[in-house]
Amino acid sequence: MHKINVAQKLSAFQDHWSPKIVGELNGQHVKLVKFQGEFVWHHHESEDELFLVIHGAFRMDYKDAAGAEKSMELGEGEFVIVPRGTEHRPVAAEEVHVMLFEPAGTLNTGHVRDALTVDNLQRI
Repeated sequence: MHKINVAQKLSAFQDHWSPKIVGELNGQHVKLVKFQGEFVWHHHESEDELFLVIHGAFRMDYKDAAGAEKSMELGEGEFVIVPRGTEHRPVAAEEVHVMLFEPAGTLNTGHVRDALTVDNLQRI
C-alpha cells in the first residue's frame, strides 16, 4: 500500500491525449491524462469510463440514444460517467488535467484507430 501524489504525477509528463496509468484496483486502471483541443468521436463497446477533472475545464460532446449531438461542460472537481456504447469526444479549449477510471485494457480511442490511439500505456 502506498500513496500517490496526483500533482507530482501530473508534473511528470507534458504530452496530450496519452493517458498514464497511476494505479489499479479491482480490474480497473486509474489514469491521468492531459488534453487540449478535440479528441476523436468514439465509443467503448464493453466499458464505462469515468472522467474526473483535476485542473481546468472541458466539454464532453456525446450522442444520445436517438443519435442527437449534445454536450456538457465539466469543471474542477466534477466528473462524468460515460456509459458503454455512448459515442463521445472530449474537447478542451485550454489544457485540462483529468483522472480516468476504466477497466484495464480499455483503448483510449475505443472502436476507432487513428493517430491518437495509444496501444501501450506508460505507468508512472
